[in-house]
Amino acid sequence: MADLNAQHMIDEIRDNIKTGDSMKAKLVLSHLAGVDQKTRNRLIYELSRSEVTFAVPLLLYLLTEQVEIADEMPMIKETLLSNLLAYPDMLIDFLSDRSIRDKTHLINVAGELRFEEAVPALMYLVANSERQAEIKHIIETLGLIGDPQAINTLTDYLYAANRDLIIAAVNSLGQVGTPTAMHRLAERMGTDNELDYMILSIFADVQDPVSLEKINDTMRSHYAHMRNYAKQELVRIGSKAVPFLIENLLQDDPDFLIHTLNVLGDIADESAIMPIRKLLGRDPKDANIRFAAYEALALLPLRKGAYTLTAGLTDREDHVCVAAARAIERNYSEILTAGIKNLLRSKDDEARHITKIIVNAQVDKIFLSLVDEEFFQEMALVYLPHAHKDIRKHYAEILTKDGYKSFVKKLMGEEDVDGRVKVVAVDDSRMILNIYKATLHELGYDPVLFEFPASAIEWLQKERPAMVLTDLNMPEITGVELTSRLREKYSAEELPIIMVTTQNEATDNEAAYEAGISKIIQKPFNAETLKAAMGEFL
Repeated sequence: MADLNAQHMIDEIRDNIKTGDSMKAKLVLSHLAGVDQKTRNRLIYELSRSEVTFAVPLLLYLLTEQVEIADEMPMIKETLLSNLLAYPDMLIDFLSDRSIRDKTHLINVAGELRFEEAVPALMYLVANSERQAEIKHIIETLGLIGDPQAINTLTDYLYAANRDLIIAAVNSLGQVGTPTAMHRLAERMGTDNELDYMILSIFADVQDPVSLEKINDTMRSHYAHMRNYAKQELVRIGSKAVPFLIENLLQDDPDFLIHTLNVLGDIADESAIMPIRKLLGRDPKDANIRFAAYEALALLPLRKGAYTLTAGLTDREDHVCVAAARAIERNYSEILTAGIKNLLRSKDDEARHITKIIVNAQVDKIFLSLVDEEFFQEMALVYLPHAHKDIRKHYAEILTKDGYKSFVKKLMGEEDVDGRVKVVAVDDSRMILNIYKATLHELGYDPVLFEFPASAIEWLQKERPAMVLTDLNMPEITGVELTSRLREKYSAEELPIIMVTTQNEATDNEAAYEAGISKIIQKPFNAETLKAAMGEFL
């Protein structure tokens, strides 16, 4: 074969096949690079006609030892696959064959075929391999096959010293997807944020009861970013998560209840209406729970019993009253209007307070249903001329359109005095931003409002207000992350930042102060409490 005569090579490999001499056949194949393409194809063709036990080791030799030739000749891999497809049981024998050192392609085939019978051989291989790349490959293949018998083996690698192996094991258990696999992943959570994110995303894809329960429980996390991620995933899952969320409403943990109500509102499944109304019927002591309940109801279609929302207008906290007003606006009806009129006719302190709430909440349907009443006009004009210019302009536009020109002249009042100090408020709830607008204006400041933290950061790179008020739990960028970004540009003396949140979690508070927060106060706030907190710095 010194002159690499093509016909001699073909005759030689035919003879090797007949005699079963794989060593000589390998010698012939080692010279593939020195012959033309036609001869190469003929040699592989002859090999394909041999017994599978003879052909497969030689094909593996070409794939692993003559990679360049194998890349140029896809028929080598195709021939290997066709042999193993025809005799899948032989794959187990080859995987167990110690004379085949590099089993990469055999492992690939086991994965491509989803060959469950190969799982014991793969588990034996991974237990006895010392090569990290091969171990990772087998873990990934066990995931592709998805056989539950591999769960214990995969679980062992959740706690490996090598991070790549841990990640491979997480993904593979996710592909197995059984309740036991989900339990094992749940047990791995709590020590590594990146892994926790990965596992939560797997739970969100699998959506079995174990997965849904774990995502639900993550809303109790001490870490804001984990809670926010869980909430986003539950909203994405939608109605399937609602039964778990409804069960949460029987709990006593205020923060957990508030997060649950936020998610139920965003999902907007009407099966949540009655449980939320029952929660309100128990009159939770925490005003933030009452606020979140009315905020959720504002996003839900109340076909019956909407009249009960008027009770929220008489709540002891302004935040809750505003949320109730928004819920009434969403479910507006003549019955609701009649109920509100009855509350206002007396023109007492409670009636005046409700009027102020209606004005600041910018609930147009309610406002227009009352505007013909002299008692309402009288009380509204106590507040409207001194309201924020945006609120006055808003009502002027809708009233002018409906022909109330004389009333518009009265409500416009005096123009804002120049020189108001700017205060930024950042919160992902538009309802809270409306409350900030009215409250900060009442305190004599010029409110600059942002629903999205990224927009606030962009604005604050160019402008420096007197203070920033920020929520903690916001999607994408939390209040802690917002503060860290701002502290890169402004010191605490240059720009005080107050966190205004429903949370009072030690972990969150510590992270907030480390990031550079000047002070933390709890919602709900009113003009008096906000003035006191801001007064420490302004």
